[in-house]
Order: sequence, then structure tokens, then C-alpha cells
Amino acid sequence: MKTRFFACLVILLAILVTLPPYPALAAKAIVIGCPLSTGFPDGVDAERALRLAVEEINAAGGVNVAGENRPFKLEVMDTRDLEPGVPVSEALLTVEKLILGKGADFILGGPIRSEAALAAMDLIFRYKKVSIISAGVLTPAYHKRVAENYDKYKYCFRMTGNVVTEIRESVGILESIKAKHGFNKVFIMVQDVAHARAAGGKIKSMLEDKGWNVVGFEKYPTGSTDFSMGLLKAKGVGTQTLFYWFDMPEISILTKQWCDMKIEALPVGFGASMADSTFWDATGGKCAYWVNVWPRAGCVSSEAIPPATKFIKAYKGKYGVEPGVTWVSPVSYQAVYVLADAISRAGTIEPHKVIAALENTDLESVWGRTKFDRQSHQIIYSDDPLKGALTTWAQWLDGKRVVVFPPKIATTAIKLPPWMK
Repeated sequence: MKTRFFACLVILLAILVTLPPYPALAAKAIVIGCPLSTGFPDGVDAERALRLAVEEINAAGGVNVAGENRPFKLEVMDTRDLEPGVPVSEALLTVEKLILGKGADFILGGPIRSEAALAAMDLIFRYKKVSIISAGVLTPAYHKRVAENYDKYKYCFRMTGNVVTEIRESVGILESIKAKHGFNKVFIMVQDVAHARAAGGKIKSMLEDKGWNVVGFEKYPTGSTDFSMGLLKAKGVGTQTLFYWFDMPEISILTKQWCDMKIEALPVGFGASMADSTFWDATGGKCAYWVNVWPRAGCVSSEAIPPATKFIKAYKGKYGVEPGVTWVSPVSYQAVYVLADAISRAGTIEPHKVIAALENTDLESVWGRTKFDRQSHQIIYSDDPLKGALTTWAQWLDGKRVVVFPPKIATTAIKLPPWMK
């Protein structure tokens, strides 16, 4: 009996010797706190992309911190900051819970709403936590605040764009269309909300300064389901280009009516739901020839940006769909890699050394190259993927989103609907 007992004990010890170290003995995780509005597509997309990047980095051994490989640990909490009527204070409380309750070493993702993110900047300073915005927050006030009070807000970085850049890019593609096709008449249709009205008004002014004839400007309340009168007006004044700016899903109705009425105007602009890879099926293919902007490259494949193709394949492999319900997926995915790169170069998670490393970031990314302005901590834009971050304009053709602008990443030229030829 004793012989059998000792034999079993020897076997058990042999098994224990061959097992990997107990998880508690593993390197301490670096905690990433993610304040996101998880009930909205922006929050869902950001969380998916963040998790994908963390899983990839951990599977590859983690982050090298002065010779020690440490894993990332993601902690996501709902800010509800995109929900109507929810006060900014709730988002701030969520950020504080992530820091004090979850032990976050860094803050990535949001808050997504501009007002909440601006308010959180003081909280980030209080706790001396490096933050990288990767979803929402398009107000220029964010990076201006960093530049104007660097010593206080140096912990805050932003990888999303801002509305000023998006407006400039919109004018850029319209100018390229004018140069190629001779179009100089534009009819503007926007959602009747502050950001869309402001964008439409600014684009109107800039185009008029460049010699365009703005032949109409129509505003539609959120939830509108009939755009036919505006389309008839556009047709009646002989417009050649239809510029749109909507974040409501009813833009699918606009695409259907434009197609059914055979409006002889090329649609170019921003439609949030149009970015979704399923939008073709949702409109029965009537979104064909619409040119839509993704404020950051990485949602649509381009041979000029190999990391984007790799990301899209990995995202679809994990979630079953291509990224693009919103444009925050590639930004949030890349944010984790940017942080990992900075920590590795800093050799520590100490905030001031990580800040210095982030300011010197020069990393090949899913949208081109990631570099930050050292004073404002805003990501640097370019129309060249070797020099900075790119906006992507893609056209719906034959059921796919195809990159058409800017030229250095375009895979085809913009095509006109057959009834315009």
C-alpha cells in the first residue's frame, strides 16, 4: 500500500515539475482602463478593436518593459456619455473608477463625447495617467488646450482627428473632382444638428472662395425619412455634385431616393452608417457610386498600407465582419500598439518617460504613419502614408468599398453613375 502511495506521489511531482508556472507568478499586468459608451456603435467598435490588439500583443509575449515581458489587461467600463441627457459627471465618475477601482495604469479609448473628454482632462492631470483618445472627440479645443497649457495637460494624447481637418479633406476631394470632371456646381444636404450645420456652412464658404457655385443648402431634422423635395431642387438647378453630412441611419433612404430618381449628381460626403460594410445589402445596392469618408484610413483595404489589410483580416476573422460600422476601429486598435511601442522604448510605465516616448513616436500604422505633434499631442495628418495619418475616401462599387482618395492610396478612380455619362 505504501509502495503504491509513494509511486503515485512521484508521478504527481513529476507532472507538477513539467507544468508552466502558476499564473500568480507571472509578470504583473499593465492595466489599460477604457471609458467607453458601450451601448453605441462607437463604443462597441472601439472595445472590439482594443481587445483584438491586446490579445495579439499578449499572444506574442506581451510588452517588453526593461527586459521583462508584461501582459496588458483591459478594463472596460460604460461611460454612457453618448446617451441623451446623461450628465458629463457620469463619464468622469467612470474614469475615476477605472483609476481607483480597477488600478488603471493608462486610459485609452474615451470618453467619446467631446464635452466629457474635455472635462476628463483635469482628472487625467490629477491622477497623472497617460491618456490616448481613440474614439470620437472631434473638437479642435482638445489639442489646443494641450498646446496652451502643456505642463498641465501633457498626459493627454489624441489619435482621432478633428472637424477642421475633416472639412479641409472634404474640400480637397471636391477640388480633385472639379479638376478631373469640370464640376463646379454643388448642392449641400446636411442633418440639422450642430456639427453637421457647422461643417456644411464652412464647406460652403470655402468652396465659394474657390469659385464653386453652391446652388442649394438643405437641412433635415434627425429622423427625417423623405429627401425627395431636396433632390428635386438639386435636379432643377442642374447640380453636378451632391455634398452630404449625416450621422443618422436614415441616410439609407436618401441613397435609395437618389438612385430611384436618377439624380444627375455625384454624391460625396460623410454618412456614419454608410461606413458599415453591410450598407450595400441594407440599401439593395442603391448606394452604388456614393463616395464616403472614413476619417481615418484602416477600415478599407489599400495595397499602399499593408498593416491595414492585416488588421481588416484579423478583425473579420475574430468578429465575422469587416471594420467600418464606425471609423474608430483602426484608431483604437492602433492605439494599443502605439502605447506598447512607447512603453517598450521608455523601458518603464512611469508617466513622464512614456510621454517623452510617445512624443517621439514614428510607427508604421494601419492608416499610414503615426506621429504626434510634440506640443499639442494631436496625431499628424498627411496625404502620404509614409509621412502621417490619412483620411480615406471610398466609393461603393459592385458591393464593395473601394478607396478612391487621396491619390497615394487610391485603388481606382472615382466612377460616375451611368445616367451621368
